[in-house]
Amino acid sequence: MKSVLIVTTENIPGKKYEVIGEVFGMTTQSKNLIRNLGAGLKNIVGGEIKDYTKMLEESRRVAVERLRKNAAKMGADAVVMMRFDSGAIGQDMQSVAAYGTAVKFSEPEN
Repeated sequence: MKSVLIVTTENIPGKKYEVIGEVFGMTTQSKNLIRNLGAGLKNIVGGEIKDYTKMLEESRRVAVERLRKNAAKMGADAVVMMRFDSGAIGQDMQSVAAYGTAVKFSEPEN
């Protein structure tokens, strides 16, 4: 699979491209019961809930990799304006979507 460039900017310096269309990658994850209990205790005393931070970091990584694969299937060279969206599903599940605009370079790379 070819590498697809992903940027959060609208333009890629030195590149001209044609828009292919919207593209996204998403995942939904949850933690197990033991970790949920630990997070509940941390909620009482305060502070960072490291298991949830780790889960969100992993969710973002998975969502971006799925975005990259979906863009490659569309024949894209890059994804511009990449953004994240996330939301809770129930009390212990988190959904993360990475989305942007798939583009194809209109001139050969230098």
